[in-house]
Amino acid sequence: MARSHELVEGDTLRRDFGWALGVVFRAYLKAANEATGTLPGGPRGHQVLEASTRQPPVSQSVIAQEIGIDRTVMTYLLDDLEREGLLTRRPDPADRRSRQVVATEKGVERLEELRALILRAQDFVLQELDEVDRNSLRCLMQRSALRLDSLDPTAPCNVIQDIAAADQA
Repeated sequence: MARSHELVEGDTLRRDFGWALGVVFRAYLKAANEATGTLPGGPRGHQVLEASTRQPPVSQSVIAQEIGIDRTVMTYLLDDLEREGLLTRRPDPADRRSRQVVATEKGVERLEELRALILRAQDFVLQELDEVDRNSLRCLMQRSALRLDSLDPTAPCNVIQDIAAADQA
């Protein structure tokens, strides 16, 4: 008898890429939400904090596009992170209409803590894989994500609408 985590002949659902991706994504999201705890925005807040450490600093609109957040939602998330003292927004010297997002010292310290917790969350999700397979999966997913993002850097909120529109066409 097969164990519950093994593929069974004819089990087309568990062989489906979408099913596997969904299960892994939900497990990661649950673990990442727990890892980020009270951080405003949870895993998205972590991504914004990561982006705020870039040199040279980038604008909030660039970050919003990269992580797929609506600009309005991004503004509220930045307000919350700024209120916590984790980042600041400053005028871009090259374009005074644009605001650069920069991590504060407190934000950098919090980010160091978060990186360790996120890594533990990733390890939990990938526990079935040895280190070589984990690295291979990360590299393959990142390569695919970078390519797909370069083809269509759409906000995730729009993806469902795009799929529905394609189904109706």
